[in-house]
Amino acid sequence: MKILVDADACPVKDITEKIAQEYCLELIMVSNINHEIASDYGEVVMVDSIAEAADMAIINRTRSGDIVITQDYGLASMVLAKGGRAIHPLGKEFTPNNIEGLLMQRFINQKARRAGERIGGPRKRNALDNNVYKNRLKQVIQEQSNGLNSNE
Repeated sequence: MKILVDADACPVKDITEKIAQEYCLELIMVSNINHEIASDYGEVVMVDSIAEAADMAIINRTRSGDIVITQDYGLASMVLAKGGRAIHPLGKEFTPNNIEGLLMQRFINQKARRAGERIGGPRKRNALDNNVYKNRLKQVIQEQSNGLNSNE
């Protein structure tokens, strides 16, 4: 099991790095060349700035049982299809039970934006969000280590 991070706009890189180190897990942070990402513990993979390059680098490195940190519903969907687990930086886990609804809502919002509607963005991140994320990531690591998968 390893942790892969869609690192371009990820607000929990430092938290993820500490937890990966605490559990002695391989950590891979993927970013495009327009961002300056560094890690004292994990591997940093830089990719071209073309659309979806980071997603493709992540999915090509993902194996069953791996954990991917991402805000991208499309990437999360591919991770689930490969038998991985995907967690949003707010601590919500993407599952087979919720991914289709999330992808549909994304499609509806994109359509509305193209039609000129204003769609509200996410609320400001707070300290509670970090705690929720930490707890969820640790829970998923423990489940994966024990061979459990709460999505089944």
